[in-house]
Amino acid sequence: MTVDSAFLTSFAGQHAPELDELIAELTAVRQDMLRLAAQAADRLQAVHPDFQLSARNLLHYLALRRQDLRPLQQRLAALGLSSLGRAEAHALATVDAVLGVLHALRHPQAPVPEPPAEKAPDFSSGPRLLTEHSKAALGPAPAARGVRIMVTMPGEAATDYDLVHELLRHGMDCMRINCAHDDAAAWQQMIAHLRRAEQALGKSCHVSMDLAGPKLRTAGLPPAPAVLPVGPRRDAFGRILAPARLWLTAQEQPQPAPEPGTATLHFPATWLNQLQQGETIRLVDARGKKRKLRLHSMGPAGSWAELRKTAYLTPETRFQSASAAATPLGLPQLESLLLLHTGDRLRLTRLPLAELASLETPAIGCTLPEVLDYVQVGEAIWFDDGKIGGVVELAEPGTLLVRITRARAKGEKLRNDKGINLPDSQLPVSALTDKDRQDLVFAAQHADMVALSFARTVQDVEQLRLHLAQLTDRPLPIILKIETRQGFDNLPALLLSAMAAGSCGVMIARGDLAVECGFERMAEVQEEMLWLCEAAHVPVIWATQVLESLARGGLPSRAEITDAAMGDRAECVMLNKGTRVVEAVQTLSNILQRMQAHQSKKSPMLRRLHVAHALT
Repeated sequence: MTVDSAFLTSFAGQHAPELDELIAELTAVRQDMLRLAAQAADRLQAVHPDFQLSARNLLHYLALRRQDLRPLQQRLAALGLSSLGRAEAHALATVDAVLGVLHALRHPQAPVPEPPAEKAPDFSSGPRLLTEHSKAALGPAPAARGVRIMVTMPGEAATDYDLVHELLRHGMDCMRINCAHDDAAAWQQMIAHLRRAEQALGKSCHVSMDLAGPKLRTAGLPPAPAVLPVGPRRDAFGRILAPARLWLTAQEQPQPAPEPGTATLHFPATWLNQLQQGETIRLVDARGKKRKLRLHSMGPAGSWAELRKTAYLTPETRFQSASAAATPLGLPQLESLLLLHTGDRLRLTRLPLAELASLETPAIGCTLPEVLDYVQVGEAIWFDDGKIGGVVELAEPGTLLVRITRARAKGEKLRNDKGINLPDSQLPVSALTDKDRQDLVFAAQHADMVALSFARTVQDVEQLRLHLAQLTDRPLPIILKIETRQGFDNLPALLLSAMAAGSCGVMIARGDLAVECGFERMAEVQEEMLWLCEAAHVPVIWATQVLESLARGGLPSRAEITDAAMGDRAECVMLNKGTRVVEAVQTLSNILQRMQAHQSKKSPMLRRLHVAHALT
């Protein structure tokens, strides 16, 4: 007997009860994994052949994770064994490997029993399947980094070839076209610019078209009044440094001011023509304050007038000259809004707001009023990306009475066209709108993948697949945009449905998802989605606010840099549009290249540390 075998025999004797218990527990876990896969046999049959092993692995992983494994993990780690913490891509193979070591430790003289045969990915085929599926859905990864970069196109990309060229040159791998903006003609030009840039640079780039989906938004606030405040320039003590300079020009043929001024006012030419240089024009502003303007220079294009006291001008303000009066046209309208504080009440209604004007409770409408009938008392509601939170106190036909529970101390402004989230409500709304069906005609001809916004149910996915099959024979990949709590809760079923297509992916749309699930839960929600998608060998797009401060023209925060580095655990990272988006692509590409040497999915890569020589 060798020393090693003696050691193993001694070890088995000392830890026999513990090893027996671990073998029994892990064997039960394995049986549960096989049982769930057998129960889902009908669903597995519907999966595309390329995803058969992946679908089984997803089911195995779901069974593995539907119990709390932490006590088992701790006991395995205490013996120096794998704690099952990186089993996503090959769940059953991981369990079988640990079981094999446990059997070898318990019975060192006996051959390790072979586990019953089962179709499942192993330690090499699991990661390989994820790589293959990622390439099929998103295109090949660039040579310098394993994670792709997707960029949302601004409207300017339809007219600015150089912008698209620079984005592609500096690292864009996927062009994202948001169908909620622009039109088919603009989308066609964006794609044409991309194809031209591909030829010029010798690079390839996939096109993703995001369907707009049924976005629930605020609506119906009446136009605010048109008011233009103008006044002299003052110093910190309120002393006048220079009077306000108003450019008066004809409304029939307006001319731009020849030099910078405070504001431009448009009047009928007949009134302007009878004015005299040096004349005083009198008015009473919106507050009832009497004011005077003095004409100090005149010309064929217009006249300059000076105002030495602040005035609030409206379309009804009468400008009285020596011979006649006139009112200005085209004054800017104030923005329609409601100022809401914690404790306030708000009506969300399908009724015309004019009918509710006499009520003390402020009211606002929405773009999908039919959903209001499915909201229940006590359910949460959020407005404007979570800036305003509330709870439904009363639900009547066509109207909800909401008590505001979250807003800034100084109040929060609610405007038209702001998002509404109802995370607790079961809303019978299809993910495909009439507009989406029209946009799919274009996408089926020109896109390399189609993203389904607000994917919530298996029916949503099946509906998209059916429409695509009617429009094209091309196997277009389906990207599931998970941005609701219901979509997150149904993610395993959504993945299995998407696997019926030849190719698919998932976008973690962290903006709406954070509102729906709660900001405090966002970290664990995105982790779970990463794990489930890796188990399904489905590529992930890490989206929302990545390097947003930089892309919009500022500097990235430290938190944004860390968040961008987290994107290395996905197969693709999405950037939104902005004035400095080219620089954002360069920065993100640099970060991802650096991080791939340190992290691969959940596994830290133990490359040599830069500080390893610090004590020498």
